[in-house]
Amino acid sequence: MTPLSTRRQFLKSAGALAAPTVIPASALGLSGTTAPSNRIVLGCIGVGSQGTGNMRNFLRFPEAQIVAVCDVDRQRRESARQTVLDQYRRDTRRGSFEGCEAYADFREVIDRPDIDALSIALPDHWHAIPVVMAARAGKNMYAEKPLALTIAQGRAMADAVRRYGVIFQTGSQQRSDRRFRFACELVRNGRLGELRTIEVGLPSGPRTEPQPEMPVPEGFDYDFWLGPAPWAPYTELRCHWNFRWILDYSGGQLTDWGAHHCDIAQWGLGTTRTGPVEFEGHGEYPPDGLYDAATDYAYECRYENGVRMIVSSRVRGGVTFRGSEGWVFVNRGVIEADPPGLLTTVIAPQEVHLYESANHHANFLACVRTRREPIAPIEEAHRSITISHIGNICMRLGRKVRWDPDRERFNGDAEADRMLSRAMRAPWSL
Repeated sequence: MTPLSTRRQFLKSAGALAAPTVIPASALGLSGTTAPSNRIVLGCIGVGSQGTGNMRNFLRFPEAQIVAVCDVDRQRRESARQTVLDQYRRDTRRGSFEGCEAYADFREVIDRPDIDALSIALPDHWHAIPVVMAARAGKNMYAEKPLALTIAQGRAMADAVRRYGVIFQTGSQQRSDRRFRFACELVRNGRLGELRTIEVGLPSGPRTEPQPEMPVPEGFDYDFWLGPAPWAPYTELRCHWNFRWILDYSGGQLTDWGAHHCDIAQWGLGTTRTGPVEFEGHGEYPPDGLYDAATDYAYECRYENGVRMIVSSRVRGGVTFRGSEGWVFVNRGVIEADPPGLLTTVIAPQEVHLYESANHHANFLACVRTRREPIAPIEEAHRSITISHIGNICMRLGRKVRWDPDRERFNGDAEADRMLSRAMRAPWSL
């Protein structure tokens, strides 16, 4: 039974209880072509900068309807709810429309039987628990990168999504950009000759001074924000956007941007369900201050087939594939190649054509309906971010590590294996 059919049964049995929250198809200009029972009902968990951006994207699609927003910051959740209400009031011309609820606890959103899908955009240390819970509840998910805080958490998430048969789209939107797809198709079809090296350029990270303890702002549930992470005193630069630079909650630029560019490297190399076997490099970590993620770094990965991948804050931002007969560079603004004629080459029908998506959010909604795997599935997101996690591990250990991508364990290295997971603060657990 699909989650959509489950919701239809709920609406049928609940009758008037659920009906007021569903906008009639005609009010959205659909001329009755999409009945309320066939619309994808969404809840948005985490409505900070990226979460609000995803929410606004989903508001553009009349085949979807947002009925819940959730955040531990009252100001953010109320602002997000108002954005949803304003949009639907314009669409329906009903100034009294109130069909979107605001929640402080994501579990209440997951528990709603009328919700088919979730948009999840939380700090990295909060990715695993809601995803596993939502998968068990049969909810489809569009969830943000980097996939997880640790390799063990990513594996638990991917296994749960597979076990419960839900659709999961990772917010690795570069896969829905034609430039990235074409660059990868050039590589996959041998236009560069024998692939030898991949250079992944990522940003350097920020530093900050030690920060004073501050009063928790009114309306912000800081203890819930910390959740499974170790307790720490509140200070403004710890939370919201800046969590990225603190290793208790994220992995710095190495995971924030590595989730994007290492993913493209894997896509072009054709290793989306495996990974490198050897890692070695060096990172500079702040000796003091609030932020402790690597500020500058360079490490090298070696694949079983001999291809080398260099991940560094010291090379041009983006992905460069280098082969025996040329190279291609791609980032969000440009695609370049040598010889330049590579950019006008035509990929023939019988050659490798990668999954094509023109819009990441639209692809997710379409896959919820068709049950087709989306362009950025969770297993491939897990394999891509593993590269960044192991990069952090080898740099923090200060030595080479050897990785078995089949077992997802280090070879004869108990010290490195202990860094695959982290303890969670009670009462939270997977």
